[in-house]
Amino acid sequence: MSKRLTIGLFGFGVVGQGLHDIISTKDLNIEIKKIAIKNPEKERILPEHLFTTNPDDILNDPDINTVIELINDADAAYEIVTRALKSGKNVVSANKKMIAEHLDELVNLQEKYNASLLYEGAVCGSIPIIRNLEEYYDNELLHSISGIFNGSSNFILSKIANEGLEYAEALKQAQELGFAEKDPILDVGGYDPKYKLVIAAAHAYGVFVKPEQVLNIGIQNFSAADLHFAQEHQLKIKLVPTAKKLDDKELALYVIPKLVPKSDFLYNVENEYNAVSVKAAFADQQLFYGKGAGGHPTGSAVLSDVAALRYDYRYEYKKYHHDKKLKLQNDHIIPVYIRYNSESLINNIHFEFIAEQHKSIELSYVLGGVRISELIAKKRDILNDGAFLAQAGALTEKFEELKRLKLEKA
Repeated sequence: MSKRLTIGLFGFGVVGQGLHDIISTKDLNIEIKKIAIKNPEKERILPEHLFTTNPDDILNDPDINTVIELINDADAAYEIVTRALKSGKNVVSANKKMIAEHLDELVNLQEKYNASLLYEGAVCGSIPIIRNLEEYYDNELLHSISGIFNGSSNFILSKIANEGLEYAEALKQAQELGFAEKDPILDVGGYDPKYKLVIAAAHAYGVFVKPEQVLNIGIQNFSAADLHFAQEHQLKIKLVPTAKKLDDKELALYVIPKLVPKSDFLYNVENEYNAVSVKAAFADQQLFYGKGAGGHPTGSAVLSDVAALRYDYRYEYKKYHHDKKLKLQNDHIIPVYIRYNSESLINNIHFEFIAEQHKSIELSYVLGGVRISELIAKKRDILNDGAFLAQAGALTEKFEELKRLKLEKA
């Protein structure tokens, strides 16, 4: 039998209203008793008595056994979630930044206070990737997890490539539709998918990594020249987070754009859709596909977690507790395309190999291999130069093969 959940909801924005819309169509033995909001003057679609501006009205109410946290402020979310767990309340959260930054502590709090924290909605919207990593892949050897984890950036890139929109106009549309965060750098700068990658890696590999240790370079410097380069080579540009097991001891995590060939599953993932590609030793490659942004898709993931709490579901973090501990390795070499403006930038980046370098008035770029640690060290220089960087595995392999054939003929 399922138990009755009495809910205190923090936040009534796009996702909060989306969740309410879905709950109102279901009979799930769930009651939303109180909703904490920031702005009491804003017009609401529900009766006034449901709302409060005082968090204690939820956190100190013994009748409320479940807290749903759906606010943007990561610091405030941390206070709400930790207080709720310490009082024995179960929690559902969609705040990927807060979870990624404090995951090891939050796991310990769940165990100490016998409470459950679920956060499917924090990673890839409606795609149930966390539950699958926890349950389906719990005994599987995973080679890599990658994909499109940010619907906003994917929407922007799709509008530019498919409809010829300028970057600023595509971003404006994403914000108007509720896909993009208030601060767009969280999306276009690769921070949002980095937080999601860190969370997914904890369930896939049992490793807790701090977000500041992970490379993230986004699409904020994407230009028409980069689009033309990709199209000439029959490629698409996608912002792709990657978790890659290097060996039995080491793991690489990074978020950068990628030049995607037609043979890649991600090539046809457009607009606000997300996709997670899992490469496993036994199950081989599988793709999870769905909407990653918007009130109803994310709200559906939140509701799935809420429904699971009726049966006392909780994450077990099996790989963290039982597997050999992997360590983050930032010496891994990534093949990249770097379109740059100043020679001084390229001269200041150490390449492990260069497959091709091109200089012209219209476009200057280098295809070569660079260590993740070097890209972390030179990230600010790359962004300040206006340069654009993308993973270019298929291209560097192609140029290396051409170079080999040329040498053999010589």
